[in-house]
Amino acid sequence: MKNVIATPDAPAAVGPYSQAVTAGGFLYTAGQIPLDPATGELISGDITAQTTRALENLRALLHAAGADFGSVVKTTVFLTDLAHFAAMNAVYARYFEAPFPARSTIEVSALPKGAAVEIEAVALLPSAAR
Repeated sequence: MKNVIATPDAPAAVGPYSQAVTAGGFLYTAGQIPLDPATGELISGDITAQTTRALENLRALLHAAGADFGSVVKTTVFLTDLAHFAAMNAVYARYFEAPFPARSTIEVSALPKGAAVEIEAVALLPSAAR
């Protein structure tokens, strides 16, 4: 069974998709870009600020599903410039602790609204981990 997760603490979906969905004991999030949840606008700032906002948006979705960063088993990070990898990774390391989730990082030509970073996650829900 599939359940939609929605929270005003993360940016609203800007198309025909859900912020996150639970199914089979897992949470699957939509990619989070550095949008201010209150305004729906891209925040200003460098890759450090943008990565922080994207991860705070991801945190809101995790919390809405009763999970946290320790529940995450896989992330995918999209960057418009792999030269930003080290700065993104420094911020990312402040949110995740060992054992770290699996991760893929991919350079893309563009992201919605001109974002420099987008992060999506798959998390094992605490109720399924028992």
